Amino acid sequence: MIEMNRFGVLGGDKRQIFLAQSIASDGYQVYACGFDEDVEMKQVVKVSFRELSDTCGLIILPLPVTQDGKYLNMPFSKQKFLLDDEFAEKMLHKQVFGGALHRLYPTSSIWSKIATYDYSQREEFAVQNAVPTAEGAIMIAMELSAGTINGANCLITGYGRIGKVLSQMLSGLGAVVTVSTRKPEDIAWIKANGYKAVPISKLAENSVKYDFVFNTVPTIIFTRKILSKQARDTLFIELASTPGGFDKEAAVKLGLKIIPAPSLPGKVAPKTAGNIIKDTIYNIMEE
Repeated sequence: MIEMNRFGVLGGDKRQIFLAQSIASDGYQVYACGFDEDVEMKQVVKVSFRELSDTCGLIILPLPVTQDGKYLNMPFSKQKFLLDDEFAEKMLHKQVFGGALHRLYPTSSIWSKIATYDYSQREEFAVQNAVPTAEGAIMIAMELSAGTINGANCLITGYGRIGKVLSQMLSGLGAVVTVSTRKPEDIAWIKANGYKAVPISKLAENSVKYDFVFNTVPTIIFTRKILSKQARDTLFIELASTPGGFDKEAAVKLGLKIIPAPSLPGKVAPKTAGNIIKDTIYNIMEE
């Protein structure tokens, strides 16, 4: 019998493990599937996919729900769940929460009949995740550089949620922060907050060499012309989703080091990231 106050956590990374445990600590019954026996989950009952789908009315899918568009994202399981009509049918008459659900919908036309909610598209989710993302980016910079953040020349492209938090954190560590963006109003805010500002359209004319470059814009900004002006020991950290902001082929030819850093919250702060997902789902349920 399906229970509409029983959560089923299906697949995912460390974020989903902490998410499941956090929901269980709130007093809910939580079942999990897609995690091998050696994965510890306190207060959470591990069950088969059939048992989970037969008893849970609230289903939480991972972020992203799928990496390849074919199988559920389940890095902690030797099993593979094919995303097809049979899988979608198991989700009928339930409330299904997940991240990057646009990758899920093409796998079956049945999804159009299911109540689905993409928690990764919520503003509160994005804002809260900016903090662990910024912290993770700085951690990478510290680990891979022989120098300090204090006194370093840092360039951030983009002044969205991550750009705002990252610029504040870097400045607090004593870095010289320059932010590049397209919008004139953002340029004004960047200057008002005490950072240097360079319009993206002027980056090709900018001859400043940076110790660290953090990109948050999912559009190719760093062309060969711009990259060729940077020193070989500059560390480029890619925080944006595909296609990212760097001409990777040009970077390789120029001998530049680009560090891909996707999904940092789940890697550097999975407990916090899991709680952010939980809070967002609770908000959706209240609405």
